[in-house]
Amino acid sequence: MHLYKEVNILKEEQSFTEEQEVTAAEQEPVNEAAAAEAQAEEINTQESSELERLKAEAEETQQRFVRAQADFDNFRRRTQKEKEELAKYASMKLITELVPVMDNFERAMATVPEGSETESFAKGFQMILRQLETVLASEGLAAMETVGQPFNPEFHQAIMQVESDEHEEGVVVEEVQKGYMLKDKVLRPAMVKVSS
Repeated sequence: MHLYKEVNILKEEQSFTEEQEVTAAEQEPVNEAAAAEAQAEEINTQESSELERLKAEAEETQQRFVRAQADFDNFRRRTQKEKEELAKYASMKLITELVPVMDNFERAMATVPEGSETESFAKGFQMILRQLETVLASEGLAAMETVGQPFNPEFHQAIMQVESDEHEEGVVVEEVQKGYMLKDKVLRPAMVKVSS
């Protein structure tokens, strides 16, 4: 009988072990499915974060491209404007150096004495001066009209103030040295006397 009991105990243990194996086998697919689902969620999360990172990177690259394009457009416009300005005022240095020569011609013409001997000489000087004025005018040089105009420090350089009954205060009454404009820029301001 003792043997009989041991066999029954062994059968019960075997039966219990088989039940555990069956329960474990039944739970194993559930655990594998849960693990697979968790792994799939983790992969989706990783892919989603990777996708967001790539989208942000693409947006940043797009912004850099747009800024670079705008910078290039600005550079192109600026260089075009500089080229136009350079072409417009290319002769500025030469004209600046010729203006005092023209002043000296005018001073020389003002001191020519009257008489038949110097008259032809004066006419030759006058013709040279007019030719020089014509050439410089064709390059955009123009003398400023100053007398009777209100004083403007952008165009005039006041060297003295004088009392004047003819003009109100702050008006140019006399031009001591001509001022010149080269196209739309002041080449040399006029030296003037201003009423006080």
